[in-house]
Amino acid sequence: MSLKAVLFDLGLTLIKTASFPEIYRRILARFGVTASLDDIARAQNATENEFDIATYDESRRKEFWIDYNASLLEKLGIEERRLFLAAQIDELWWECSHVQVYPDVEPTLSRLRAKGLKLGLVSNGFKRDLDYILGELGLEKWFDMVVCIDSCNCAKPDKEIFLYALDKLGVKPSEALFVGDSVVHDYEGALNVGVKPMLIDREGKLPSRYDKIASLTELLTLV
Repeated sequence: MSLKAVLFDLGLTLIKTASFPEIYRRILARFGVTASLDDIARAQNATENEFDIATYDESRRKEFWIDYNASLLEKLGIEERRLFLAAQIDELWWECSHVQVYPDVEPTLSRLRAKGLKLGLVSNGFKRDLDYILGELGLEKWFDMVVCIDSCNCAKPDKEIFLYALDKLGVKPSEALFVGDSVVHDYEGALNVGVKPMLIDREGKLPSRYDKIASLTELLTLV
């Protein structure tokens, strides 16, 4: 069956930001709090072992990042105004991220559109954040639909978020390709619903056993 749609992840697939510790350091500094990049990185690694947005309590999913930040700040030994700072980090994150579009993104999306393919975005972000990012970067014009956690109260690699996106595009799993940077959330998530997965491995760090590309422009030879 011929390909009718290409779906994309957002972070580290279409956009890049400053490093997580650097963003954290910038926001904390606004409130007179200092923390080293190494300490933030260690706290981040420990917190990520405890928090997974895909399996987080659905009743608190909208508070995921505030809860995450509160836990990370506790690991940094920051108790004073901890909940206030957790909320501020969530609020100011994208403003302080120095977010940029990879140079290969818009030329590739334009060529895919010219081939008559539908384009979709499936992200584990929240609508508020995606609206800000896509609006600031002028990317919203490329996508026929954008699906996020708010769309169906689920997150990658849950099958439901992929099926919801396919339904919105009006295509079958066998008619779609999914491109992302995460083995678990993107590659395996897409594969589990019958969508052809493709990893974007810009730094050449992912295992060779996966179907992958180093640049989005490589898609143009595959579709």
